[in-house]
Amino acid sequence: MLLGIWTPACAGVTKGTPRKRGDKARMEPFAIRPAVSSDIPRLMELDHSYSTDHVWQMALQTAAPTIEVAFREVRLPRPMRVAYPRRVERLADEWTERSVVFVGDADDRTAGYLSLAPAPAPEAMWITDLVVDPAFRRQGLARRLLSEAIGWARARAQTRVFFEMQSKNHPAIQLAQKMGFVFSGYSDFFYPNEDISLFFSFDLR
Repeated sequence: MLLGIWTPACAGVTKGTPRKRGDKARMEPFAIRPAVSSDIPRLMELDHSYSTDHVWQMALQTAAPTIEVAFREVRLPRPMRVAYPRRVERLADEWTERSVVFVGDADDRTAGYLSLAPAPAPEAMWITDLVVDPAFRRQGLARRLLSEAIGWARARAQTRVFFEMQSKNHPAIQLAQKMGFVFSGYSDFFYPNEDISLFFSFDLR
């Protein structure tokens, strides 16, 4: 994996505890809990697509013996709807292989979920999926799920949490930055549709 250079306008993030919402923000009516088998059909029915108005554009320059990779945040001429990069149906077979799957409920409705798996790096966890149904977006659920995952990993003496997303997934990129995750790498042709994956990490030490 090659580490990239990131050059959007706002690059400042801090490590440590995830930032809290302002005092004026209302308490979100979400209950977070581990998933059970009966949740999986409902999780697969959630709308996994998202809308984005920015992308991270990659530029690769090779001039021996140097290889330089740079990412630049680019505004799109109009918002774009993006399909989920993996088969949603795989969750039925793979959820038991995850370390934990957290579900967010709102008024007895399934609103979203997060999957956490062991990372290739030692003492680290990997957020493989973070999905919130459109009816519950921009209400703090994704932040709550991320905080739950960070707390779960910290309680088990993990040292780092990785968060992956498509380079098109500007909402997830913004969320990672606001939560204190830092850009830590990328992988080209990572997903079945050959999209680029960005990796952000959160230091638990």
